[in-house]
Amino acid sequence: MTVLQRIVIVGGGAGGLELAVKLGEKLGRKGKAHITLIDAARTHIWKPLLHQVAAGTLDSHADELEYIALARWHHFDFRLGRMTGLDREAKQVVLAPTLDEEDGSELVPEQTITYDALVMALGSQTNDFGTPGVANHAIMLDTPEAAERFNKRFINSCLRAQARRKQAGEGRFTVTIIGGGATGVELSAELHMATRIMSSFGFANIHPEHDLKIVIVDAAPRLLSALPERLSNAVALELRKMAVEIHANERVVDVSASGVKMASGKFIPSDLVVWAAGIKAADFLKDIGGLESNRLNQLVVSRTLQTSRDPSIFALGDCAACPLGDTGATVPPRAQSAHQQAMLLAKSIPLYLAGKTLPEFKYQDYGSLVSLGEYSTVGSLMGGIARGSLFIEGQFAKMMYWSLYKKHQVAVNGWFKTWLATWGEYIDRVSKPRIKLH
Repeated sequence: MTVLQRIVIVGGGAGGLELAVKLGEKLGRKGKAHITLIDAARTHIWKPLLHQVAAGTLDSHADELEYIALARWHHFDFRLGRMTGLDREAKQVVLAPTLDEEDGSELVPEQTITYDALVMALGSQTNDFGTPGVANHAIMLDTPEAAERFNKRFINSCLRAQARRKQAGEGRFTVTIIGGGATGVELSAELHMATRIMSSFGFANIHPEHDLKIVIVDAAPRLLSALPERLSNAVALELRKMAVEIHANERVVDVSASGVKMASGKFIPSDLVVWAAGIKAADFLKDIGGLESNRLNQLVVSRTLQTSRDPSIFALGDCAACPLGDTGATVPPRAQSAHQQAMLLAKSIPLYLAGKTLPEFKYQDYGSLVSLGEYSTVGSLMGGIARGSLFIEGQFAKMMYWSLYKKHQVAVNGWFKTWLATWGEYIDRVSKPRIKLH
């Protein structure tokens, strides 16, 4: 019997899952290779949706995809576990034991999985830059569990406010969001919308302007500093219409139980604090197996997405530091980057296993879209008139933003299942409350 070559993908985020599906259909279905996807969670949710989970405007369980079911449909294997080590000489990935959340008993023992080609697709986590108090007093929206935890605290705070009238001299309930990137901006709009919906449900003591104060703090001179200034200005204008308070050029130096302190001396009393400022790769990736990494723990890769010290190990998405042309910069950590790299590796890995030359990755910036809930969507599409940037807003921008998630669903589920899921979403929307209150 011919021993199948083994492709192991660590991380079931957008890029890792899309790659597993592509390789499963291309190689697994035909018995040409054995593909294994590893993730510490049992289900997948598209990370750009986490701000909606946090606000309660999206039920995470309704949009979760079971890895085991996806593996069966698309001809790859799924292993539950968290990577803790790498033996490059033996070509093995080490997974920690998986414990039962209820009683701490061991569900799955420590595992070692052998590979011929390994893809690291572990995504990123929030970077607190060592700021005092963040770990104890702020919530980081980088996992579904963290988003659910924030949602419970937010809803509980609203229920407490509903149970009693505000006394004279009492301030508003304050949510401070540290970080003016897409996550922080989109979360602020979703929270405003969630409060408005609760008010319409009969929460008489909860009003999005009178009883809730939303604050965004960012160290950069403007929101969305990595995106075009026109987009940033349009978003800031919309947020101010919602009475969102913006503090730009302000660096946070301490987060406490009572609020947020900035380097300028300003202090914002806060009931809930969200940290959404900056990202890094997982700490355990730092020099794992002797691989080269940068100061953000990202694995250094060439333009073929192969790690600099081991051509049998690839990396994609937020955990990879891939050169961006000859600028000295790296490919930005965005969903479209992971998608493009996954599509390239779906072609490259079969070539690698066959001993052939691999193509180089060329990043294409298709623009940026920022959703402000049901209020507005604005963005810029690259490659527009004269190969420049085309600014869009309104209903067309909303449709484009909606299509990004549908594109991911199609990549994972195919057109027919995506159509069925979209129809189910529509039925749920018209028949159920539009916010999660439990």
